[in-house]
Amino acid sequence: MIVGAGASTLISSLVADGYTGIVAVDISAAALAQLGERLGERADRVTTVVSDVREFTIDPPVDLWHDRATFHFLTDESDQLRYVDRAAAAVRPGGSLILATFATDGPEQCSNLPVARWSSSELADRFAPWFELREETARTHTTPWGAAQSFTHVLMTRSDSGIGG
Repeated sequence: MIVGAGASTLISSLVADGYTGIVAVDISAAALAQLGERLGERADRVTTVVSDVREFTIDPPVDLWHDRATFHFLTDESDQLRYVDRAAAAVRPGGSLILATFATDGPEQCSNLPVARWSSSELADRFAPWFELREETARTHTTPWGAAQSFTHVLMTRSDSGIGG
């Protein structure tokens, strides 16, 4: 499952590589329509869902939740906790969550919106006890206009610590 999928080229690449069972979730119907146009005849290989991730539910649970740059737009703690709850409910125990957010030294705004900045330990704390940190990486992303942005990438595993929902 790709959260904040937009018109992601990641999904196009996954489909081209033969992956199936992909669910693309985004709040923007227009962005998901662009994704469908890019996929063309292969659009039927991806389930698109227009939803606010804080309200999203899926059954049965998925093996993988992937989010590159959605979580950091949630600056309110209650929204962050709702996101964690939705992820815990959506990912099966033993499944994985891949998350990329702005790092603590990353930008304070993106697209003129305030963002939350995170270290890997802060993310581990926020997602506990539902997820356990497995890997962390700091990366610098260069935007199309040449600006460097620091990101924190984490891989977490869904634990058996209760039931999400």
